[in-house]
Amino acid sequence: MAVLVHACCGPCLGGSLPALRGAQPQDEFVPFWDNPNIHGYQEYVQRFDSFQRLTAVLGLTPVIGDAGYGLRRFLAAVGPSPDRASRCAACFRLRLSATAARAKRDNFGAFSTTLLISPYQDHDLLLRIGAEIAANAGVPFLAQDLRPAFRDTYVVTRRVSLYKQKYCGCVFSEEERFANRPQKSESAAA
Repeated sequence: MAVLVHACCGPCLGGSLPALRGAQPQDEFVPFWDNPNIHGYQEYVQRFDSFQRLTAVLGLTPVIGDAGYGLRRFLAAVGPSPDRASRCAACFRLRLSATAARAKRDNFGAFSTTLLISPYQDHDLLLRIGAEIAANAGVPFLAQDLRPAFRDTYVVTRRVSLYKQKYCGCVFSEEERFANRPQKSESAAA
């Protein structure tokens, strides 16, 4: 069976593919890119380049959804004052809906996501939304728990010299990641 695998970035794809292949060696896994949540523009470009580099190194032909910088599409989906749970739900729906629609259009047997590798994502929410989208799209969601392979994302990052991000991608997670860091005083910086 061919499975369309939404990839959030190169490192997570590099960690997820061996785990997916190990559990379902008879299946073919095709990487898919559609990530309107990634902010800022340079971050988006670095992640997309990292994804493309890894797929080239692995000899894979990825499927590309909407490859444009999707900040406005993401902000419209999450609404004006999103708390973490609601924005993550909107983000998961946005990306998994695009993956399921493409899987259905191109006759894939199932769809999945590399988001399942991250210990930082709300795994139960991701599974619920994946199942909901699968039911609506008529394409099964492969809900394999990939978190045990998370450390492999660091291995592939070093081996292939991939860019490794420091936050999930959205403008809100960037703020949360960096807003509470102690700032160097001007005299310390000089």
